[in-house]
Amino acid sequence: MDRFHQLQVYVAVAEQEGFAAAARRLQLSPPAVTRAVAALEDTLGVKLLDRTTRHVRVTEAGRRYLDDARQILAGLEAADDAAAGINAEPRGHLAVTAPVMFGRLFVMPGIVDYLEQYPGMEVEAVFLDRSVNLLEEGLDVGVRIGELPDSSMRALRVGSVHHVLVATPAYLARHGTPQVPQDLRQHSLIASAAGGFGSGWRFSGADSDHPLKTDARLTVTSNDAAISAALAGFGIARQLSYQVTAEIEAGALQILLPQYQPADYPVHIVHRESRHASARVRAFIDLLAQRLRGEPCLHDSG
Repeated sequence: MDRFHQLQVYVAVAEQEGFAAAARRLQLSPPAVTRAVAALEDTLGVKLLDRTTRHVRVTEAGRRYLDDARQILAGLEAADDAAAGINAEPRGHLAVTAPVMFGRLFVMPGIVDYLEQYPGMEVEAVFLDRSVNLLEEGLDVGVRIGELPDSSMRALRVGSVHHVLVATPAYLARHGTPQVPQDLRQHSLIASAAGGFGSGWRFSGADSDHPLKTDARLTVTSNDAAISAALAGFGIARQLSYQVTAEIEAGALQILLPQYQPADYPVHIVHRESRHASARVRAFIDLLAQRLRGEPCLHDSG
């Protein structure tokens, strides 16, 4: 059996955590997928996957082999692209991740555009409000907001965002408008646990360049929920600027304490290819970067 075929099947099973899902992704029958993995394990003399009736997980040896298999397949794809020439049309599977709201607002329209341009492509979109390891989770391209601790990823900066405090004009008319960060302790605060930016609300300016301990009356796990609560007039929410651009422009929400706005967070497109991105990855990054660099709300520091 072709070893490259076995590697492709194994990577798909490991990334999809299931034989049926891998079969759908590869457009193969489930028995063919099972045979390919079994043949690979027989050849290596190593158990790569732990199988139960509910889950498929890589073993420790399987995880190490998975990293090597991905690199081999990426190298083969790069060689194919080079042989076919730069005009070769992208084909195959692409897995993309982004924060939930950012993905819905900006990445999904780009994915639709990409799929319309390249009929030979299929895309898996994984939108999560947590830190995602592209290599471990089998993802090709991601959008990250904030500084990049992982230097192994190749990154392209496409904009920046910042935190803003917002409330409805009606709420402010009833409870007053805070003038300094310390005034927030007298207000109903809405906190979102999504995004991984920590619980302390940081402000810039004299005597304020540190997190302000806040006691939120309402804590939610999604940014959509926090914005909904603010729009309902419950209190003051802290959101990333792009998340409330439409509401601010419509006058439904008002920015508070703009003079204490903290530093911007960079927005990057990252990918896990070590040297040369494949045609499918390169085409998607080019398309998405062009779209994001054209979004005014990702380039407004005020």
